[in-house]
Amino acid sequence: VQLVESGGGLVQPGGSLRLSCAASGFTFSSYAMRWYRQAPGKERELVAVISSAGGSRNYADSVKGRFTISRDNAKNTVYLQMDSLKAEDTAVYSCNVVVWGWDYWGQGTQVTVSS
Repeated sequence: VQLVESGGGLVQPGGSLRLSCAASGFTFSSYAMRWYRQAPGKERELVAVISSAGGSRNYADSVKGRFTISRDNAKNTVYLQMDSLKAEDTAVYSCNVVVWGWDYWGQGTQVTVSS
C-alpha cells in the first residue's frame, strides 16, 4: 500500500487549496479514505472521511462547510478541497486507509495559512 499526498503550500487566510492523495497497492474503490491533520503541539485530528463509492462523507465540525472530500476511483485518488482557510487550519495533512485492519499513511503535506 502506498499513499502519496500533494498540493500543500502557503496560502493567505480566506484562500483555497486542493490536496490530492494518490493510492496504489490495494483495491482503492473498496475502501473508505480519510484525511487527518496534525498541527504542532496538537493531537492528530480526523478531518474528513469518504466511503468507498463516495456516497457518504463526514467532516469534523471545525471544517464543516469549508472543506470538501471527494474521490475518483478511476484515478485511485482522493481529494480535499479546502476553502475559506484560516490560520488554525495550518497543519500537516495526511491521507489514511485501513486495509485488513492495518493503518496506512502517506508522508503528509504541509499546509500553512498565513498573511
